[in-house]
Amino acid sequence: MATAPYGVRLLVGAAATAIEETRKLPQTILMYPMTVVSQIAQLVMKVQQDVADLVIKGDETLEAMFPPKDEQPEWATFDEDLDPVDDGDGAGADVLDLPVRDGERLTEGRYALFSGEPETVNTAPSASTPPPTAPEIVAELDYESLTLAQLRARLTSLRVPDLEALLAYEEANKARAPFQTLLANRITRASAK
Repeated sequence: MATAPYGVRLLVGAAATAIEETRKLPQTILMYPMTVVSQIAQLVMKVQQDVADLVIKGDETLEAMFPPKDEQPEWATFDEDLDPVDDGDGAGADVLDLPVRDGERLTEGRYALFSGEPETVNTAPSASTPPPTAPEIVAELDYESLTLAQLRARLTSLRVPDLEALLAYEEANKARAPFQTLLANRITRASAK
């Protein structure tokens, strides 16, 4: 068989390809939006990766030119920075020297948990019995034994005078901030109605 001229072969090949692509067109049209979205997402991720690489390279260069100083701000103190003090038990230095201001150890911040007086345990038959000066609502709710979540669940059924009595009792006795805040917020909401 004789070979057709180059131009004819080119035209026949182009026509065959056009026919094949026309047959695939319905499927291609359906997939085209997904393909475009996929390519855009790939391009965005590539750009983000390239930007991150440039930032890392810039950090490394700046660190090489200007080495970081290993300084600690004067306001920052850590337990390992404090000098141990011998508490006299013969075991050596084992108590941290807590910060002192005006001759007294600080009892605020992270030291507040450890600086208070130890609580005494009531060994009476009913440990949850409130002191005699407690309002009636304290005994009625068994307030002393309530957790914050249990108190929160009971607040909606209480009147404003009862809430105020509980808040005054909390402030006078344990003065626990979360309980005070919860009671004060409830009083505000109940009074606004």
